[in-house]
Amino acid sequence: MSRDDGTRITPGSERSILTFVGLGLFDLGDISVKGLEYVRSADVVFLEAYTSRLMGTDVGAMEAFFEKEIRVLGREDVEQNPREILDCAAAGRVAFLTGGDPMVSTTHADLRLRAAAAGIETSIIHASSISSAVSGLSGLQNYRFGKSCSVPFPAKGWFPTAPLETVAANLAQNLHTLVYLDIQKDRYMRVPEAIAILEEMAEKRGIEPPALYVGIARAGSEHPVVAAGTGATLKETDFGPPLHILAVPADLHPMEREYLEIFAGL
Repeated sequence: MSRDDGTRITPGSERSILTFVGLGLFDLGDISVKGLEYVRSADVVFLEAYTSRLMGTDVGAMEAFFEKEIRVLGREDVEQNPREILDCAAAGRVAFLTGGDPMVSTTHADLRLRAAAAGIETSIIHASSISSAVSGLSGLQNYRFGKSCSVPFPAKGWFPTAPLETVAANLAQNLHTLVYLDIQKDRYMRVPEAIAILEEMAEKRGIEPPALYVGIARAGSEHPVVAAGTGATLKETDFGPPLHILAVPADLHPMEREYLEIFAGL
């Protein structure tokens, strides 16, 4: 079955629905076939562009690939005033594009709850997630991760130490920590910056900083960079362009150590 423009759709798929479509990690090749078919058959396509970004493509390339106009959303459009999204979903098929895998970010879960409260049907088309990619690239076993945290860029008069406290709490339980790095409109935090900030947090709290880090850059690309070492070592490591993410390992299992030695230069 197809529309007049030749787009393939499945029987019964014309109903109104808000579908969260994961784009994966790096470029247009990461979307699933199911996700691609849905986006091309959607009436309206939105792109949430603040929790993560695909650094291997841009909006223009996405529009050409999907053969659709894309409406780019900022944080306020999703979290404070999602009326346009919900109105479109009440009237037709809406694709809500997210970097990585949908629902990893609480802002996506909140929008789905709002849609349900408005009586709008929703669904999810999953894609690769940075949380699973970190385990694959670093060899750190996924079931050994504790609570994750985010390191923001410090602002004048504002320097929270909660991320370091999360790391310390996980280490006390012999758990790894996934540390998300700040993404802003015009800058992206990098691994050396994040380590320097965590070390400053540790100094302010009067505790020892982590002894070992794993930095990853451009997960999902053909040539990601993965490096493990002390803070001093990784602060001098050139990870290249963003996006970057950081992991703080707990005590290493022998297989984890061997993996880091072979694939991350430990």
